[in-house]
Amino acid sequence: MHGIVTATRQDEPEREPVVIGRSEHNVSRKKISKNALKVLYRLNEAGYESYLVGGGVRDILLEKNPKDFDISTDASPEQVKALFKNCRLIGRRFRLAHVVFGREIIEVATFRAAHTTGDGGVTGETGRIVRDNVYGGTLADDAFRRDFTVNGLYYDISDFSVIDFFDGVDDLHNGLLRFIGPAKERVIEDPVRALRAARFAAKLNFSLEDDVLQAISEEHHRLADIPPARMFEEALKLFQSGYGKASFAWLRDLDLLSYLLPLTDARLKSGDTYADKLTELALVNTDRRIKQDMPVTPAFIYAVMLWPDVAERAAKYEKDEGMPPVPALHKAADDVIPQQLAATSLPKRFSIPMREIWTLQPRLRKTRGKRAMQLIGNPRFRAAYDFLLLRCEAGESDLAPLCATWEKLQQHPEAQAAIESARKAPRPNRRKRAPRKRTPD
Repeated sequence: MHGIVTATRQDEPEREPVVIGRSEHNVSRKKISKNALKVLYRLNEAGYESYLVGGGVRDILLEKNPKDFDISTDASPEQVKALFKNCRLIGRRFRLAHVVFGREIIEVATFRAAHTTGDGGVTGETGRIVRDNVYGGTLADDAFRRDFTVNGLYYDISDFSVIDFFDGVDDLHNGLLRFIGPAKERVIEDPVRALRAARFAAKLNFSLEDDVLQAISEEHHRLADIPPARMFEEALKLFQSGYGKASFAWLRDLDLLSYLLPLTDARLKSGDTYADKLTELALVNTDRRIKQDMPVTPAFIYAVMLWPDVAERAAKYEKDEGMPPVPALHKAADDVIPQQLAATSLPKRFSIPMREIWTLQPRLRKTRGKRAMQLIGNPRFRAAYDFLLLRCEAGESDLAPLCATWEKLQQHPEAQAAIESARKAPRPNRRKRAPRKRTPD
């Protein structure tokens, strides 16, 4: 396992935070979204405390460019909404205010007290937090409720200082991920924190403290009780944030992959080198596209992860039942997809394109005549072709001539016309585009 630190830091008694003055840190308003500054200032001018917190502060301190800016305040969600006409309240488990500026969302959370106090906090029989709307806490209370020390740093807009309760700045400098409070208790409260540990270790290239490693090892079984919809959200953050390959490695190291991709995990543990190579190539490709600001979709990454099982079953249906390739693939998909849905949800807007990528694979073997040009005009052709290339690179070397043929066909004038025609074809009516969905740290 990589990134292991043997020296474990013990819990410290409660103490005053370290306040780092403006001249002693590099957090600047120039590096903060103008919209986030508007929210910070308006809250402050209305008499409320307001702080930039979490990933925004962490990433600026690390000389990175934050994508999202979260704010913590003593104002209630309803008080925040009263200040901003462009605000909406969301969430049951965690009640939050989203202040919407076009496609940018500034997330505002109210200081939380301990979830064991008040009527807003509910803990299940296993110790997992079910609801966490206990407001009225202090900044120190709020800081203690956060997960990692490096995410518990606050930037005070009133005096431009950075407030550090748990030596988070030291951990940033040391490249260490450490839970705030007892590690085992933190994972029991919310098992998804195990997945977050893997994601942050990958994103920041940090190590995990021994206590974190032990807590994850002992308590990761609790992830089996997390709803598939929430697990899907975590999967998107892990694989579509630009650090998919590193995140995947951490998931395997921490034995967490089975909770997200059980079939893939079983194949990799069995020593399936083809599945291993195919997965690695897909993650590298996805990371590259994200860094180049190119679009990515869960349909493709799930298509790759599940392909070895789908292909194996389809081949069996062809051999044992004499089914044609496309129906065999559909039947195999009907077998495999429900098994995946038991772990993570997969909305139809992704599962349908995923099926299309699979069923286009046998059709790509037909490279002559008008059918080939029509296929190039198919909206899923490019994804299916990229998928074919990955299969070839992962070990299906017999596909190399087919890949070369399609590369040439795409340069043909008729192919360009087909692509252009498909691009201009009328699309179904769609609702007005919503603001960019947050994937906060």
